[in-house]
Amino acid sequence: MDKNSIVKSWCEFAKDDLTAAKHLLGLHPLRLEIICYHCQQSAEKALKAFLVHKDLDPPRTHDLRLLRRMCGQLADGFDGIEEACVRLTAYGVQPRYPMGIELTESDMWRAIDDAEHVITLISRKLEISSDGL
Repeated sequence: MDKNSIVKSWCEFAKDDLTAAKHLLGLHPLRLEIICYHCQQSAEKALKAFLVHKDLDPPRTHDLRLLRRMCGQLADGFDGIEEACVRLTAYGVQPRYPMGIELTESDMWRAIDDAEHVITLISRKLEISSDGL
């Protein structure tokens, strides 16, 4: 598989995770932890798409802070998503297990906004529309 196809695959997975998070908003009761998890996964995959685009193999990590720093070493403009990556990183592992973390609806909405913010930046960096990512 060529690099462009791999980047496209990462982007499609990122978009699918954000779509899944938004789809889960229809659940009653809301499953905040699952929605936040998908938001983290969306941002993680978008950041990894950028690393692949820059010819780097993304590390096997859920730490968005590390991925953001790596991206920031390759291009300018990643400082603007630092706080979003800090907030989203906590949702990569803890919500997948019972007794993980306590979340509020406010946390969930913030996670969706944060994931959208990361995707928008990566879309600009990859020069594709955010609909394409």
